[in-house]
Amino acid sequence: MRMETVADLVRDRWGDHRTGLMFQDEVLTHHQVAAGAAARAALLADLLPPGALPHIGLLLDNVPDYPMWLAAAALAGATVVGLNTTRRGPELARDIRHTECSLLITERSRLPLLAGLDMAVPRDRVLVVDAPSYAQHLAPYAHTEPGEATVGPVGPGTRMLLSFTSGSTGAPKAAICSQGRLAAAAHSLVRHFGVGPDDVHYICMPMFHGNAVVADWAPALAGRAAIALRRTFSASGFLPDVRAFGATYFTYVGRAVQYLLATPERPDDRDHRLRTGFGTEAGAVDAARFTARFGTRLVEGYGSSEGGAAIQHSPDAPTGAIGRAAPGDDLAVVDPETGEERPRARLDADGRLLGSHEAIGELVNRGPNPFEGYWRNEEAGAARTRNGWYWTGDLFIRDTDGFFHFAGRTDDRLRVDSENLGAAMIENILARYAPAVSAAVHAVPDPVAGDQVMAALVLRDGPRSFDPVDFAAFLAAQPDLGTKMAPRFIRLPAAMPVTATNKIHRSWLRREGFRCGDPVWWSPMDAGPCGSAYRRFGEDDLEALLKRYRAQGREELLGR
Repeated sequence: MRMETVADLVRDRWGDHRTGLMFQDEVLTHHQVAAGAAARAALLADLLPPGALPHIGLLLDNVPDYPMWLAAAALAGATVVGLNTTRRGPELARDIRHTECSLLITERSRLPLLAGLDMAVPRDRVLVVDAPSYAQHLAPYAHTEPGEATVGPVGPGTRMLLSFTSGSTGAPKAAICSQGRLAAAAHSLVRHFGVGPDDVHYICMPMFHGNAVVADWAPALAGRAAIALRRTFSASGFLPDVRAFGATYFTYVGRAVQYLLATPERPDDRDHRLRTGFGTEAGAVDAARFTARFGTRLVEGYGSSEGGAAIQHSPDAPTGAIGRAAPGDDLAVVDPETGEERPRARLDADGRLLGSHEAIGELVNRGPNPFEGYWRNEEAGAARTRNGWYWTGDLFIRDTDGFFHFAGRTDDRLRVDSENLGAAMIENILARYAPAVSAAVHAVPDPVAGDQVMAALVLRDGPRSFDPVDFAAFLAAQPDLGTKMAPRFIRLPAAMPVTATNKIHRSWLRREGFRCGDPVWWSPMDAGPCGSAYRRFGEDDLEALLKRYRAQGREELLGR
């Protein structure tokens, strides 16, 4: 039987009475999950008014109803809209209206978020999964079989997901993902990681984010593995969950790995079945620390949220590299303005990139790609596919052996003294600084032209423990720190600001710059090479620096 759609994968679990889903003390078989999905598909068919789009908004934590409604949508030919539980007020209402949700599924703890919103969804089509009336709604459909109730055609091209991107500017865009694309991605990950019926996928990242659905839930479904849900991510609850559920695989994004490394070490840190973690932005240094401590391999992968390009991990990839292009992709690193391919970087004897400032550029896919557009946003879709290429919006470096190294987002590109730099490349170097538990790099405008480098460092012993002499000596000892890479400004927050998906909130850091409430140190522009010495950035420094911006007519670039 060919499994070309997510609906095929769900129907294949009918009659499978092995453990399929675990949540807290609740255990469901694969068959019970498929039956629950079939009942929800039938309920949807009855609730959906004539002519309405079959769009289901899910405003839920990672509770069993989330994967069951995903499966229900697949069976019914409907579309799930993952609603970000950290969005508020008009922003949340905008997301619901923009995606034209006809049905909202939520829980009592999230009802206050909907109070008073103009979201164009009638009250009788807002279902609360932990309210007594919800079970009453589902009861008449308890004996429905998969495929009995549909609201539209079910095939590879059927729209399955609308997933909001987490862009740093403007309203988030809703990327379209069809059943065929999601099923194909699931099969690919099953092959790549050898997912099988004895595996348990631990889903601790929010399911409104594509990472949890595409890289965790879908391959578990395709590989006939069980899933274990964590309502919201918890660093302290991670290992107890992994042990209790017998988890073998998990996904991560952003700072999740750093949070896990920050938990107290214990003698039994390796007492578990967890074999693989798959995600992005852990960084080579922290990935190695995680493996050394927990005995679990972390695999850094890359796939644009919209599906237009993917890089597959290669076992022979040098430290810090992600891998090579996936089969069928013609990937290149190009100048974002001219489209000309950038030169490739060389690796030194220690595997460190040389000449990265010349090699950095935007990753594009010049071949066929599965990007399916954005919902009701043709302009944004055209910008992604200009000149017949798919433009990822991400910065990369390609080395002479063809391996790709992540260098940041295009918003994270810095131009210092006419050299292009990537925030991620500098962060990878700062991650080696032993007193720091996390680092984030972003641009601040230079008073005259281009940018300066600013770094936020969270120190293990708090902001007051910063030693400027020790930090400057650390920078001087890094052989791959280019002459323009040293941070001009060092911000010392007590904790790193993060988004709902545990990614660094870079737009927040950029917006505040050096005019923030945290301690700031700097390497003055007239005190020798940047990074050779640091001193506290005070009010007098701020006033003098602002005068320089005003004199050059660049103060407005600082914002605020």
